[in-house]
Parts: sequence; structure tokens; C-alpha cells
Amino acid sequence: MTQQLKEMIERVKHWPAWRQADAAYLLQMMEESGTTVYRLSDEERDAVREGLQEADRGEFVSDEEMEKFWKRHTEFGRGLPGQQR
Repeated sequence: MTQQLKEMIERVKHWPAWRQADAAYLLQMMEESGTTVYRLSDEERDAVREGLQEADRGEFVSDEEMEKFWKRHTEFGRGLPGQQR
């Protein structure tokens, strides 16, 4: 285990339980994904290119739309990542 990870784990011990659960979930997802490099499909590559082109044109979704997205897609409907509860 790296020193950096050891130090981080010590800090995580002092986080609120809900935040520790988030960290555990992320580590579990990383473990389950394995160590291979993810290769984008042609569809995913096209979607990334489209998104980058939209950003280059200054086309972004509103904060309200992003909040709705995170409420729909976060684990247990907990809200935006990093939000205090």
C-alpha cells in the first residue's frame, strides 16, 4: 500500500458515515472494473466528440438541469457530489 493511500485512509476514518459509504462504494466500483484499460465504443467516442464540440461553442446545461440530473443519477438520491447534508 502506498504512503499516500495509508494517509488518506487515516483521514477517511474521521469522515461522517455517509461520506465513508461513498468512498467505499467508489473503491468497490474501481475494484470490480479490474485493471484493464477501458476502450470506448464508436458510439461513446462520437458522444464525447459531440460534447467537446458543444463545449467549444459555449453550449452548457444550466445549474438547474445539472441538479435534476444528479438527483436522478446519484446513489440513494443523496444529491450533488460534495454537498453537505
